[in-house]
Amino acid sequence: MIRKKHPGPLLGDHPVGRLDYILTEIVGGTDEYVDGDLRRATVVALTALGRSEDWRDRADAGHSLAGFAEMQEAVGPLLGLVLDPGDTFVTQRTAEGLLRRKDRAGLAIVASAMAVADDNHADYLHTAVVRVFSIFSDDLDEALRLCEEMSGDNDDLVARGSRRLHESLAEIDPVLRPS
Repeated sequence: MIRKKHPGPLLGDHPVGRLDYILTEIVGGTDEYVDGDLRRATVVALTALGRSEDWRDRADAGHSLAGFAEMQEAVGPLLGLVLDPGDTFVTQRTAEGLLRRKDRAGLAIVASAMAVADDNHADYLHTAVVRVFSIFSDDLDEALRLCEEMSGDNDDLVARGSRRLHESLAEIDPVLRPS
C-alpha cells in the first residue's frame, strides 16, 4: 500500500455531522491514508450510529463495532450498547458480535457488562453466551480458559464479570466435540 502523508487532522477538527464527507474523502479520494485512520473513522461513525434513537441503528452499530473491540476508542461505546437502556435486542446483538470474536477483547467487554448488568440485561447476555458457545467444544474450552485468565485482571469489572461469565459458560454442554 502506498502511504501518503495526510494533509491535516482527519477527524479531530470535524463535527460528526461532517463524517459522511470525511469518509467519502478517505475511501473515494485520491489520497491513500494509513489503515489506522480508516479504522478510527469507522469507529467514530459507528459510535455516532450507536447513539441513534432507533434501536435498529443501535443494534447494527453494536454488532459492527464489535469488530473493532481491540481498539480502546471502541470499548466505552460497546459497553454502553451491551447495556443499552432502551432495548435488550441491542444488548443481545452487540454481545453476540463481541462473543463471536472468541478473543480476550470481546470477552472482556461482555464480562465487564455482566459485572454490572441488571437481571434483565443479564438474561440477554446469558442468551448470547449460550447461542455463541453451545456448538463447538473447542470454542467453549478456549472461552473458559480466557475467563479463568481474566478473573485475575487488575480491572475489577473485568475480573468480577469474568467469574460470572465463566459460570454461564460452565453450564453449556456443546453439541460438537472433537472425535
